[in-house]
Amino acid sequence: MSYCCGASMVGTKGTLKHYRTQVHNVPLLFCPVCHRVEVHYKVENEYEILAEYAHGDGVTDVDFQDYVMEDETAIFENVINVESEDPLAIIRSQIDMSLDLLAVAKQIGDTKWERELKKRLAVMSQRRHRLQQKA
Repeated sequence: MSYCCGASMVGTKGTLKHYRTQVHNVPLLFCPVCHRVEVHYKVENEYEILAEYAHGDGVTDVDFQDYVMEDETAIFENVINVESEDPLAIIRSQIDMSLDLLAVAKQIGDTKWERELKKRLAVMSQRRHRLQQKA
């Protein structure tokens, strides 16, 4: 599992730009709180090699899946949520985990962690409210 802002990151696939080269279908981890994106650690080296070679060859677009045959299920087996799930279910899961962590933070008396968790809960509560309004 990967964490950012104390929240578990969501598994997805997306496009990253490496200089002038667009690399499509890259397995990514996405933070639902701060929106940070990073290449999934299981394919990070492969991404860097492919992006460098494609850029060096002057290729403007390359599909990660055409060159790296990692099984998507195996890549995302360690993430709690994947982007293809219901967005409201993802937010609810994130809120539940944050509440559990908040209880731990209070129990051990870590006020800094409590503040961070409360900020994260506020962001996710707003997002949940917006998703519920759309439904």
